[in-house]
Order: sequence, then structure tokens, then C-alpha cells
Amino acid sequence: MRILVVEDDDGVAAAVVDALVSAGHGAVRARLAAEVPQLRQDADLVLLDLGLPDADGLAVLRELRRAADLPVLVMTARSAERDIVRTLRLGADDYLVKPVRLPELLARIDAVARRRPRSRPAPEVVELGDVRIDLAAARVTAGGTEIALTGKEFDILAVLAKAAGTAVSRQALVEQVWGEAPGPRTLDAHVVTLRGKLDRPGLLATVRGFGYRLGR
Repeated sequence: MRILVVEDDDGVAAAVVDALVSAGHGAVRARLAAEVPQLRQDADLVLLDLGLPDADGLAVLRELRRAADLPVLVMTARSAERDIVRTLRLGADDYLVKPVRLPELLARIDAVARRRPRSRPAPEVVELGDVRIDLAAARVTAGGTEIALTGKEFDILAVLAKAAGTAVSRQALVEQVWGEAPGPRTLDAHVVTLRGKLDRPGLLATVRGFGYRLGR
């Protein structure tokens, strides 16, 4: 298995990479969040530290969940319950608090891999009727005409598009798009605007008391 180790501490990264290689895995290390989009292309699993020098690891996790379907095991010094809960809700497959015993780390990696074998790559384009959502290019067209969306509007649409036909909870949308709770009606306001721009009645449905669904 090829594992991307996202860790800025040289000592920790060296120990982890050595342990992975000794266990028969391939390993590549990223020091910065900015290196992840390129290096993740060949990875089967991501081992992610949250305390990176150029970005918060939760932002990296959100981007990984938006753009890929890789198992992600978080290994961090953050031990507060709220950090653990928030990270798991954002889509991490497991959470380890440093310092971590290497045999346990290897066992957790194997367990995550068993639970979430690598699936085929997530689709880069989702088509619903005449609406085409290019997740890689962050481009949306309806009836062949490009729709101008704000960053947050596209992020909401991307989360819904990856789960097209399935209801997504308000909490999941807020956590994946904003990370922290925005104003009480911020999500609703964005969805109203997004519906208006798509101009396809019934495409973006409200699931009363739960959240939203894209497609039927």
C-alpha cells in the first residue's frame, strides 16, 4: 500500500516512514499542505497531521474529502474531545493522538485499509439532466451555459454532487464547507441563491428536518 505521510516534524516523519517501509508499505512524505494535492494522486491512504505550518490540517481533510475518496488516518497532538469529534465528522477514518506507538499505528492503518479498500476514483464530473458539475475544474454548466458561482456555493454543490441522489445533513454540509458553524441562516441563504442560479426546479431538494439532496 502506498501511504502519503503529511507531517512537518522531521523526526516523527522519519520514524513513521521507516516503520511503514519496514512493514512493506510504500511511503512518501509531505511537509506542507500545499504538497498534498499533487502527492495524493498516487496514494492509497493518507496519514495526516493537523498542525501543519501553511494550513490547518482540517482544511486539508475537507479538500481531500471533496476531491478524493482516500482513507485518511489523522495523527495529531490535539487530544480535546471536540477536536476528535469534529475531525471524525469531517470524514477522517481514524484518529490517533501523539505520541503514537508504531505497532499500534501499523495496526490502525491495516484496520482502516480493511474497512475502506480503495475504490475507483471519485468521478470528476457529475451530470444531472442538462446540469454538468466539473468537480476538478470547479465549473458548472446548465444547458451548456456556464453558471457563475461563488466559492462557497460551489463547495456546497460539490458536497451534494458527490452524494447525488442521497440526502446530506445540514451538519455535514456546514462542517465540510465552513468547518465551523456560520450564522444560523447562512447555509439556507446560500442554498436559495444556488437554486436560483441553477434554475432547475426540483434539482436541489430540501429534506425537511434533515438537510438537502441533489438529484432525485
